[in-house]
Amino acid sequence: MKTSDFYYDLPKELIAQDPLEDRSSSRLMILDSKTGDISIGSFKDIIKYLNSGDCLVLNDTKVIPARLIGTKEDTGAGVEVFLLKRKGDNIWETLVRPGKKLRPGARVCFGDGKLKCEILEVVEEGNRLVRFEYDGIFEEILDELGQMPLPPYITHELKDRDRYQTVYAKNVGSAAAPTAGLHFTKELLEEVKNKGVNIVYVTLHVGLGTFRPVKVDDVNEHHMHSEWYQVSKESADIINATKQKGNRVICVGTTSCRTIESSSKEKGLVLAGSGDTEIFIYPGYDFKVLDCLITNFHLPESTLLMLVSALAGKDNIMNAYQKAIEEKFRFFSFGEAMFIM
Repeated sequence: MKTSDFYYDLPKELIAQDPLEDRSSSRLMILDSKTGDISIGSFKDIIKYLNSGDCLVLNDTKVIPARLIGTKEDTGAGVEVFLLKRKGDNIWETLVRPGKKLRPGARVCFGDGKLKCEILEVVEEGNRLVRFEYDGIFEEILDELGQMPLPPYITHELKDRDRYQTVYAKNVGSAAAPTAGLHFTKELLEEVKNKGVNIVYVTLHVGLGTFRPVKVDDVNEHHMHSEWYQVSKESADIINATKQKGNRVICVGTTSCRTIESSSKEKGLVLAGSGDTEIFIYPGYDFKVLDCLITNFHLPESTLLMLVSALAGKDNIMNAYQKAIEEKFRFFSFGEAMFIM
């Protein structure tokens, strides 16, 4: 299976640059994974496709303002440090620019010295381990000095940083938002509950690997980035009871999907716990728990496009994407949604 099998040509003007004023007013494409049939409505229509007894799985991770702009302590040269993953007390794995200027031993200042860091070592893929120094509470300083880490294909400035968070974001740690969840409002989630649908939360802290292209020709040779996840006993019990009753488990976003599939050790059973996952889902994968998926439209040749192709079939997905282009759907993080059933 070739990476090029998952290429499609997307007009640049269809890449959504700004979120809609009303989260739930996006369009929704409904794709029948068995027949390939397609229909189009509003995201608010999602309630019509959810049944009493279903279980909706949401990723409650919260994006941190991970992009820090600073200066080298010795030269005053401008640099960028992007937080990827906490590795210990005040130690983070980061992406730095320009890398040549930030070798081990280099020191960086942010916010007139309110926050400082030292480059400790170079690790996998050229990332840096850094140790931060500060007085006070790190999260509060980061909230003051950091910028929201929007994907590289979004060039517009985000006026309200909360629009790159889901309304249920809770557990701090992501470098990117689980964007399928951006369509939900608190009011719509209340409607979902009132219909008798169980809502459960899992956590997967989304890494920058989400945006990294697949660089190998053979899909089987791609190595996924590692991401931390957690499933509570309460969530696992509700998901398992749903499966045992013959009802559907519907994930909101590929991150929720990867979380429950990573925590499933046998068909239909999710285990509570936490850990790091490198699960790579592509055509041929046998889903253990997930039945349906609410998702956005993904980049060409991306692992996310491969995941939805595993669920709905590559031909069905590529046909649906072509239909979305013809209908001038808005694509990617702030774009419109698809329900694969």
